[in-house]
Amino acid sequence: MKAPHLNRKLVLETPVRVADGAGGFTQSWQALGTLYAAVTARTGRETAGVAAPLSRVAYRIVVRAARVGAPSRPLPEQRFREGSRVFNIVAVADADSAGRYLTCTAEEENVT
Repeated sequence: MKAPHLNRKLVLETPVRVADGAGGFTQSWQALGTLYAAVTARTGRETAGVAAPLSRVAYRIVVRAARVGAPSRPLPEQRFREGSRVFNIVAVADADSAGRYLTCTAEEENVT
């Protein structure tokens, strides 16, 4: 595998749930750290949202590998943030047999 060009600075965030005192919870996001990544757009589609149509684009995001259990290793249901852009992580897999990189499948949603 050719080494990817990790030229995008992304913040890895994890969901944090806090009890709201009424039996439910509120969700916020906690930054875990910054990773450099190669980001490639894949396919896009438009879906019906509750109030307006949503544009959904899939991305392939490659980052340096981290050992299983390390806080710097992305997990499904976490997300990457780049400024106001948010990439929700759907799946994570080894990108190469040497275990040097991880490939994250992610989606970005925008109201159209």
